[in-house]
Amino acid sequence: LMLITDHINLMGINPLRGGHHEEFGDRFPDMTDVYNSEDAQVFEQNARQGNIRLRKGVYAEFSGPSFETPAEIRMVQRLGADAVGMSTVPEAIVATQMGIRVSGVSCITNMAAGMSGAKLGHKDVIETAARVRKHFIALLDGVIHEFGNTQQSAGAI
Repeated sequence: LMLITDHINLMGINPLRGGHHEEFGDRFPDMTDVYNSEDAQVFEQNARQGNIRLRKGVYAEFSGPSFETPAEIRMVQRLGADAVGMSTVPEAIVATQMGIRVSGVSCITNMAAGMSGAKLGHKDVIETAARVRKHFIALLDGVIHEFGNTQQSAGAI
């Protein structure tokens, strides 16, 4: 599991393009702090308490549905990415525009193209996700419980 600290949008599109609806927020939202660092501390604390291995890193998104090429992986490594995937970034951008606090945890399911001798396949992704499921659920349960307690405490003041 990797706690997302920032992202690189390599999809070639931005979900905010097109018509603008002011009720969703600024047309040009600040993307400096997409992933909430205070909430990240809660994730890290719960991972430690649950003895769950949680890395931190920058997530780069490609549009998919094909896996990345070895050249693309070398490129994103030079750009500072720690992991690549095909989801999360558009949702984080829109949530940020709407003023919603964002946290991201990615399940790293395989070594990227060219990093091992193995062929990449969706079956491996599904199998790895199934293996990690228990830890991911435990992490989210702990975080949700802590956020719930924080909200109850704040409401009682």
